[in-house]
Amino acid sequence: MATPPRSTRSALTPWLLALGAMAAVWWHVGVILPFLLSLVLAYALEPAVARLVRWRWPRSLAAVACLALLLLVVSTLLILLVPIVSQLVPMMRAQLPDLLVGLWAQVTPRLSTLGLDLPTSVAEIKAELATLLQTHAAEWGAALWRSALAGGGSLMSLAGFALLVPMLAFYWLLDWDRLTSGARELLPLRWREPTHALLAEVDALMGQYLRGQALLMLILAVYYSVGLSLFGFNLALPIGVFTGLAVCIPYLGFGLGLVLALVAGLLQFAAADAGLMQPLLGVALVYGLGQVLESFLLTPRLVGERIGLHPLGVIFSLMLFGQWLGFWGILIALPCAACLTVLGRQLLLRWRGSPAFLRAQ
Repeated sequence: MATPPRSTRSALTPWLLALGAMAAVWWHVGVILPFLLSLVLAYALEPAVARLVRWRWPRSLAAVACLALLLLVVSTLLILLVPIVSQLVPMMRAQLPDLLVGLWAQVTPRLSTLGLDLPTSVAEIKAELATLLQTHAAEWGAALWRSALAGGGSLMSLAGFALLVPMLAFYWLLDWDRLTSGARELLPLRWREPTHALLAEVDALMGQYLRGQALLMLILAVYYSVGLSLFGFNLALPIGVFTGLAVCIPYLGFGLGLVLALVAGLLQFAAADAGLMQPLLGVALVYGLGQVLESFLLTPRLVGERIGLHPLGVIFSLMLFGQWLGFWGILIALPCAACLTVLGRQLLLRWRGSPAFLRAQ
């Protein structure tokens, strides 16, 4: 077999090295992910740290202060759960059994008309449950144990990330100028100016993204609080604010707020003998309309258009990064997609100005 010319081999070498680097990153994604997340966090906090440094703060103290402020914001989000949990737990303990029995009594006659033989009294329900437990206890116990082990491992991984990522972000921030200047020195001189222009465009885009995300969270916090209060929910304010702030975690934040609102509404209106239709209808309308507004209007307008992503691109990036990296992939999907959009735009401009493209006209 004839060997390819030296010019062909030299042209293929960068592409082979790039493919090898991508394969290595993909193979070690579990190790690289906390460093990537901490880099994103440090990048988001760097403007605030730089401003404090200009105010004569030591850089280490400025980094600690910004990370502490972020911790305060996250703690505020968790503190919003305190009044929700403190009121819901006693209500669930006192009302949930009777609520389930009453709901079963309402559903059973309708299912019986379909020919299903279902227990109607509390004694019959207990007897059916005892039979099911005796028959499937071993199988269900093994499945529950496997789920507990998997969930415990995920919880430990999440706790490890929560400790590791801020620590890594502190070291990124501490040596940010030296690291960025060192990375710049690795570039050939003829690449530095276009790379600097590309990074400046990415930086402006990320600023727009963060401002759009903050505005989105504020609008949704007000919307959910007002919407739930209109339907008479006692915990409208903490649940609404929590849901609005938690939308920064796509899907998970909305889902948790939905569950909290549904449980709170059912227990509150069941205790007042007001029926179940009002809380069910209220949660369905408020959260259904909120999801439509967020997915098809607010996120594409406030976030997607600010970072140059089409609504289809927003949805596609969330699904793709979620498939690759799970929960953390969903969290960083839009910033990464925005950076890739800028890079793709620059590559497209260079392709249109290349001799190969001009010769094809």
